Amino acid sequence: MILIKYFSRVLVFTASLAFCSCQAQVTEPPFIMTGAEQMDQYLPKLAGKSVALLINHTSLVNDTHLLDTLLSSGVEVVKIFAPEHGFRGDLANGEQVDDGFDQKTGLPLISLYGKNKKPTKEQLEGIDVVIYDIQDVGARFYTYISSMHYMMEACGENGISFLIFDRPNPNAHYVDGPVLEIEKASFVGIHPIPIVYGMTVGELALMIKGEGWIKQSETLDLQVIHLKNWTRDSSYILPVSPSPNLPNSQAISLYPSLCLFEGTHVSMGRGTDFPFQAVGYPDPAFGAFEFTPRSIPGVSKYPPHKNKICYGYDLRSVPQPNRIDLSYLIQFYNQSNQKDDFFNAFFTNLAGTKTLREQIEDGWTEEEIRASWESDLVAFESKRKSYLIYK
Repeated sequence: MILIKYFSRVLVFTASLAFCSCQAQVTEPPFIMTGAEQMDQYLPKLAGKSVALLINHTSLVNDTHLLDTLLSSGVEVVKIFAPEHGFRGDLANGEQVDDGFDQKTGLPLISLYGKNKKPTKEQLEGIDVVIYDIQDVGARFYTYISSMHYMMEACGENGISFLIFDRPNPNAHYVDGPVLEIEKASFVGIHPIPIVYGMTVGELALMIKGEGWIKQSETLDLQVIHLKNWTRDSSYILPVSPSPNLPNSQAISLYPSLCLFEGTHVSMGRGTDFPFQAVGYPDPAFGAFEFTPRSIPGVSKYPPHKNKICYGYDLRSVPQPNRIDLSYLIQFYNQSNQKDDFFNAFFTNLAGTKTLREQIEDGWTEEEIRASWESDLVAFESKRKSYLIYK
């Protein structure tokens, strides 16, 4: 079972006039249970239904894949939809996800990454329920939630129930970053939310429906199988890597900050054994730490500055942040002697606004930039409150 145990020690001191003795007692808080693990909550909802799945390699029940679990429980699964990185989670970022058939079960497999981001009416024909069960990391530009958005919309338009098996968000303990301007929406940012939004996918889905961010939102039958024993302060280590370039908790915690470098000419460690745990550029002026990106099949086929020595910073041991860290981005821009080419067009998609780039180019400090986010973040957090499941 995907259970994260937390241990604390309570020392109980007893004293008498003659002596003092100490006893140690171990207390063990309740286990965190994902939505997928609570089969008694959802199997009755699936009886007699034709079911499709939007899932990937993170869709586990204990150590068994959700697809196998449902089939062994007699659920009529008829189709699988796959997000970025594929059904098995073994495709690098940007790699084509093809339609096909699952080798183990023979079920048809439909890609939702590439030209076909939203399921067609024909692809959903005959389906009663779509289950979404994918591990998120709580960053707006992580495309699994974009696939969820389009599937929710398609289900609403076609009278299909949408059932979410909720999972912990490892970056749920804070909310930060610029709120996306809706005219800058793209597949790496669809919703007017901050980069770090502090919600599980179940909570976010409730917000998407409640705020009318999808067509036919009022007709969508949305249900969420809640987590048990989880709070936003829970320390949660993901049982499997959610995508090839987020191999551990350090990368996941730094991802909201370092992914902005995807919109620049700086490497954030793709093509190394520590992606999203380093930053560098092929110039010794940028730092003493050296790394050389290389092509790694299924992880990073064409990493920035492939086969070139990059110089910068090793972030594998820095404390995990409780806010977005802009310091490296600002520093690398200020040190660059190619400022006109430092940012590319993708940066605006990631930031969700042109303003961040303009602020950096105009010499704003990190604290000045952060102050400019405050009113939008306050408004977002106020709106967000009514959709939170886990208080």
